[in-house]
Amino acid sequence: MDTFKITNIKQAVKNPERANVFVDGKYEFSLDVTQLLDLKLKVGQEITSGQLSEFKKLSEYGKLYQRTLEWVLSRPRSEKETSDYLYKKIYEKKLDKEYINQIIEKLEKKNCLNDEAFAKWYVENRFVKKGISKKRLSLELAKKGISREIVERVLKDSGRDEKEEILKIIAKKRARYDDDKLIQYLGRQGFSYELAKDLVLASGTDSRNSE
Repeated sequence: MDTFKITNIKQAVKNPERANVFVDGKYEFSLDVTQLLDLKLKVGQEITSGQLSEFKKLSEYGKLYQRTLEWVLSRPRSEKETSDYLYKKIYEKKLDKEYINQIIEKLEKKNCLNDEAFAKWYVENRFVKKGISKKRLSLELAKKGISREIVERVLKDSGRDEKEEILKIIAKKRARYDDDKLIQYLGRQGFSYELAKDLVLASGTDSRNSE
């Protein structure tokens, strides 16, 4: 069995949280500080070809975890979004799919992934000025992998009111649509037909009375 020797371990220049490992005088892989301590690697240690291959896989896992952590921290993400992101990266890097669950579990333990927190953020920030129906929000959240129970709970607790959301849209679209087309548009956006009709007709009356 071929054996190799770890000849140097240096702190990475670009990322001080990682260490570059040299084998037989040549750079072979890098590990984050936690991985390095867990593996107890040291200069002068002999390793087999199988171990070298495993350390390289762990190196890619560490890099992928760090990239995913940065991606998740850039804005709230759902578990499904993160899983889809990881599948794409793993496919590109030809890594083991088992890393997906490991990384997601690690992110959840750090409270960096929480579907309910994501859903609250999404509902609070989605089309705040433009207006959006709860039905559309529900469909969008479902596509992002949020469970029905969480969606219903978050929408119930949200401060978004269907009447206010319709009025936001009317204010933006009134000049472009007549009453019938505006009512149809609101219906396609997931609002109640009757509520949309009442508010559209009322807005038309208000507009005429102000002239």
